[in-house]
Amino acid sequence: MEVLYYISDCMIPFVILYLVGYGMCKKVDIFDSFIEGAKDGFLTVYKILPTLIGLMIGVGVLRQSGFMEWLAGMFAPVVNILHFPGELLPLFIVKMFSSSAATGLLLDIYKTYGTDSYLGTLASVLMSCSETIFYTMSVYFMTARVTKTRYTLTGALVATFAGAMVAVLLVGMS
Repeated sequence: MEVLYYISDCMIPFVILYLVGYGMCKKVDIFDSFIEGAKDGFLTVYKILPTLIGLMIGVGVLRQSGFMEWLAGMFAPVVNILHFPGELLPLFIVKMFSSSAATGLLLDIYKTYGTDSYLGTLASVLMSCSETIFYTMSVYFMTARVTKTRYTLTGALVATFAGAMVAVLLVGMS
């Protein structure tokens, strides 16, 4: 195990040295290339910042208004049939929009039910097997100026629901 720790500690310096050495061999001005990449990164952040702010505000409003709890109550009969705990439905929905907001809900679940409880374990697995679908789509498609998403949303939703059902099965078996 110590060998793996040593290798992982050496990976980032090795990659940096490799890139610098490769750039020097190809006679590339490494510093100017780095500065250009940093500029492009800042421009990307500048372009997606309004979308990020809008998503964060929207999720915050939904969470504070009690809408998520109302929605969980409304879908309780359906999720009970699927053996999905209704207490985790707000977490599952919020995760599709914002990982940081979902992390806040996850901490609330840990405080209420405990980390080693069935709900705590299932919440942890759900956080790991789901994606911030709407955040990812809005940020990346807006940045790439994609207007026709085709089947992306459908595929992402199907994958997320499949992941949730498998999480319920796996955690239920343990």
